[in-house]
Amino acid sequence: MQLEDSYQRKFYYLRLSITDVCNFKCQYCLPDGYKPKGKNSGFLQLEEIRRVIAAFAHCGTTKVRITGGEPSLRKDFSDVIAVAAEQPGIEKVATTTNGYRLAKQAAVWREAGLTHINVSVDSLDSRMFHQITGENKFTEVMAGIDAAFDAGFPQIKVNAVLMKDLNSNELPAFLSWIKSRPIQLRFIELMQTGDMDDFFSRYHQSGISIRNYLIANGWLMKAREANDGPAEVYTHPEYQGEIGLIMPYKKDFCQTCNRLRVSALGKLHMCLFGDYGVELRDLLQEDSQRDQLITAIQTQLADKKVSHFLDDGYTGMTPNLAYIGG
Repeated sequence: MQLEDSYQRKFYYLRLSITDVCNFKCQYCLPDGYKPKGKNSGFLQLEEIRRVIAAFAHCGTTKVRITGGEPSLRKDFSDVIAVAAEQPGIEKVATTTNGYRLAKQAAVWREAGLTHINVSVDSLDSRMFHQITGENKFTEVMAGIDAAFDAGFPQIKVNAVLMKDLNSNELPAFLSWIKSRPIQLRFIELMQTGDMDDFFSRYHQSGISIRNYLIANGWLMKAREANDGPAEVYTHPEYQGEIGLIMPYKKDFCQTCNRLRVSALGKLHMCLFGDYGVELRDLLQEDSQRDQLITAIQTQLADKKVSHFLDDGYTGMTPNLAYIGG
């Protein structure tokens, strides 16, 4: 059984948020810090998480990324990793973290079954890192990356949002940093969300300009795998590290979409920038509901749009990237 939409896109990749809380105040996401949005019945519990992952795995999903907010804020984060890793068919269990707990927890997460890790590092300058994230944690995050290598992760992915007139001039420094390190440095193009229209207009830097710079300097694009994320990955014979470019404003970006999202409150989202979420939580209470859950997911896939329409200025219901696990 395979999840497929009306555009023949197959979905091997689940992005599962387990909290929308974050302890950083990144300028492009939560500049004023985390603020709960209305009342909720609490985030998905461990058994609910197990059931939703099991249903997706039954339908051919092979990769789960545990997201937030900051997912490691959950006290049971290691248990969530273990639940994902033990599901038959799940080959990759990944997470995206701001890295503040990484130095202490990398080995624990690896032992629990985490296979891939992304760490957000928007600047290699400690003062700029503080300015962008609102937290003076650069040294701790760098130590966390070292700890992740020591724990046995063969490659670390580092996410950076390059922004005009803020950190865009750090591209050469970032490239130098990965020359002798097995890091896939992922430059994520700033995306417009409902709360950040003015910020986007001021600081947006085109991902295409970064791609053109790389190509002009001898970088070559790698072939994609079925459960890869949206990044175009580039390699260079003189570099141990790689570059991944996530360019949501690039033409036909959505043609290779292979991922679905479930929020920390149990809503299915067809797209990060969709205009609605579908309630699944009532179907996550008993193991016997699995067939109903799968039917609900498949039914909604028929309505998945061909594109996110970001290039038309459409941001959907997404107020910020922490809301449903950007």
